[in-house]
Amino acid sequence: MVERVLPMVEVSPLPNAPAITLGVINYHGKIVAVVDIRRRLNGSSREYGLTDQLVVARTPRRMLLFPVDEVLGVREVAADSVTLPNTILPGIGHLEGIVALSDGVLFIHDLETFLSLDEEQQLTEALAEMTT
Repeated sequence: MVERVLPMVEVSPLPNAPAITLGVINYHGKIVAVVDIRRRLNGSSREYGLTDQLVVARTPRRMLLFPVDEVLGVREVAADSVTLPNTILPGIGHLEGIVALSDGVLFIHDLETFLSLDEEQQLTEALAEMTT
């Protein structure tokens, strides 16, 4: 689902968007929402700067951008090393798996469920309002 990584750019506010939305950017002529994983995980949001990056990902319903501190590369993990999230964090529906690494923990997000149905609808409406 990840297409590429971009350098951070200025993000414009998007009124009436879900709380996890930082705003939007113009990506190759398309207005694309930037959503904050930190906000989804109920962590403290932070200001992003030009040293940060944006991960471009496509869900079955839309393209989304996720700000990240840095991208260290691509890592392959064995399927049997992936733990189902409900065995560790019951009720956290937007995670597909968790992997213990020698240098930390890897969370595998399920981008199809990252936005709730209400958030999808709210985001669609906010984007439509912006273009009218």
